[in-house]
Parts: sequence; C-alpha cells; structure tokens
Amino acid sequence: MREVAIVAFGQSDHVRDSAETSEVEMLMPVLHDVLAQTGLKARDIDFTCSGSSDYLAGRAFSFTMALDGVGAWPPISESHVEMDGAWALYEAWVKILTGEAETALVYAYGKSSPGDVREVLTRQLDPYYVAPLWPDSVALAALQARALIDAGLTDERELAGIAARSRTAAEANPHAQLRGPVPAGEHLVAPLRTGDCPPVGDGVAAVILAAGDTARRLTDRPAWIRGLDHRIEAHSLGVRDLTDSPSTRLAAQRAGAFERPLDTAELHAPFTSQEVVLRRALKLDAPGSTVRINPSGGALAANPVMAAGLIRLGEAAARIQRGASDRALAHATSGPCLQQNLVAVLEGES
Repeated sequence: MREVAIVAFGQSDHVRDSAETSEVEMLMPVLHDVLAQTGLKARDIDFTCSGSSDYLAGRAFSFTMALDGVGAWPPISESHVEMDGAWALYEAWVKILTGEAETALVYAYGKSSPGDVREVLTRQLDPYYVAPLWPDSVALAALQARALIDAGLTDERELAGIAARSRTAAEANPHAQLRGPVPAGEHLVAPLRTGDCPPVGDGVAAVILAAGDTARRLTDRPAWIRGLDHRIEAHSLGVRDLTDSPSTRLAAQRAGAFERPLDTAELHAPFTSQEVVLRRALKLDAPGSTVRINPSGGALAANPVMAAGLIRLGEAAARIQRGASDRALAHATSGPCLQQNLVAVLEGES
C-alpha cells in the first residue's frame, strides 16, 4: 500500500460571527497558508476535495461558490462531500492510494452564525419518527449524558473537569474561540450546563496530502497516515446504547490504533459527555495511560460545524510535524450522539 501523509495544515481564527466575510473570503487565506507551507502552487495539486453543508449556508450547491477561492479554471479534478471535512480527507486518501493522484488538497468550512444551528442539525435525524419532534442537538446530547450518569459512568463534576481541562489547554491555541477557564454555568438542558457544550462559531481548515517521496520532499517530518477507517451506528437512537460507541471501537481497531501505544489523541467530542464515551471506546482510560487528550482544546474550544473533525486530524498531524508527538490518534464524528465515527492513526518517520 502506498504511503500517504499529511504534509501541511492550516486553519482560520474561529469566531462567533463572521458576518463581514463570505465563505470564499474565509477560505482563501487558509488555502494560501497550506500551499505556502509546501511551496506548491494550485496547479501542482492533483485532486481537491471539500466538506461542507448546504443546510448551514441555506442555499443549494453553496459549495460551488467556495471553488472561487480554490481556482477551478483551468479545469481541476474536484469532489465534495456533504460531511465534515474528515470524510473529504478519507476520499482524497483513497484517491492517492489508488495511484490516481500524488498530491491532494482537502478543505472544509462552516458558518453556523447565520441561523440556529441547533435547529438546523435536526434535519439529519430520522425523517419519519424523530425529526418531526424537532429534538435539537443539545437535547439529544443531554439524553446521552443522562444515560452515562444513570449508568454510573460519569457525573457532573467529571464533566466540568473535562471542560476546564480542554479550555485551559486551548490557551496555547491561537485559533481557539474559547480559551482559559470557563464557568460551568447554568443547566442548558439538564444534566448539561453551558460549559459542557461547544461554542457556536465559524471557521475553516485545510490540509495537503502527499504520497511517499513527494511527502518527504515537501516537509521535513511528514505525518504518515498508518490507518484510517470510518463506521456508522444505527440511524434510530432507540436501538442504540448511548453509553457506548461500537463504531468508534471498530474503526480504531481497523485503523490499527490498538497495535502500539499512542501519545496523543485528538477527539472530536463537542460535548463533555461524548469524551467519556470515546475514551472508553478507544481504551484511553487504561491504568497508567499517558495519552494526552485534546492538547489543542478540542471541539469544546472551537467547533466550526463541518470543519471540526478535519481540524482534529490537522492538529494531530501538526504535533507530529513539530516533533511533539510520535504516534497520534485523530477522531471525527458526525450526526447525533456520535452516530458516525472516523478514526485515523498518524505517525512520524521511524
């Protein structure tokens, strides 16, 4: 199998409201950044793939407008997924593995500020039995948190500690939307308090992938993708055990996460209770574990919908590139209560 690595990662400063800038204006500086990191020009990229949601933008085929920032003429090889950018990275990874490309640009963006993102996300629910009830994303996460508490797997004090640790870690992240200690606040939907929930915000992320010797030429320390897999839970919430995530565990197993020790884990856990589920599924709570979880602050510090999962892969890769990590796990999720899960294992040069 061909070696494929992340050779560059860039992201915007995540903000509560970017009303003064369009998606293209948000995207262009980040694209210029990742290209500059590698010395590549847009014409040197063999394949481009993006992740976004027309529901957030409120108009059909909105992703085609973002291509203005990429440059689609002369014609380029391009694709799009109506998913988090982590799944766009998966498509680009497969494209390189098959030998159809040597380099790939992956980007994702999300502007949640124009509408009510809690209501927008109800449109991804089962359209017959659940969506007509309009349960929003926070209410569903609260159901999961209550199930964990009732099962004795966590409590509100532990959840508050997760929030505090994540946002304290974000103090060193110049792109984070929330930094430093954040009060637990009042219950938003019990048992979740405002501090247990992600900020609503806008942001962009991009990475460049390259194969083999091309990756070694473009950067001093490529972040090699040693394994990558994604799985999905049943669509109906009523047939799932919300205290567990078998799809995350299976994706991690298929990606090789359990073969050797990890030193870093970037988990896409928008709610504190979801980190509890993911830690158990990924065996990160084992006695003596020294895995550092979400040193970037994670989605609790910045959660641009459709880009937050790609950011987890990018943050893990960036730590490897600068020598702060040797073997990292990156996780992305989509859908209510960790419905869809992607796991990647990244390593530096042996």
